[in-house]
Amino acid sequence: GGDVQPQSMVQLFLNVAEFGMEVQEAIEAPRVSTWGFPNSFWPHAYRPGFVGVEGRIDPDVIEGLRKRGHTVEVWDDFTYRMGCLCAVHMDGETGVRSGGADPRRDGYAMGR
Repeated sequence: GGDVQPQSMVQLFLNVAEFGMEVQEAIEAPRVSTWGFPNSFWPHAYRPGFVGVEGRIDPDVIEGLRKRGHTVEVWDDFTYRMGCLCAVHMDGETGVRSGGADPRRDGYAMGR
């Protein structure tokens, strides 16, 4: 996942904690990634203002990013370029546990 991995993790967290999504729903939600900082990997590519978005992102959001000066590239839905997440969640009130796996790569969640 490289530099996109922490961005995807924050989006997953916000989808669950702020927007009330179930874990699987949050993992499958469309994602965005910014490349506005030097890449961690050699040769440390730097694309100021670049934002990659999955095609399911609302067109008005994409247009809004462009109006703010971002270079927006629309990627395929569920692209591997958005990293891969697997997660577990436990509801603090009910104790119910749930998990989810990302269809962007090979992964699955299972319980017992």
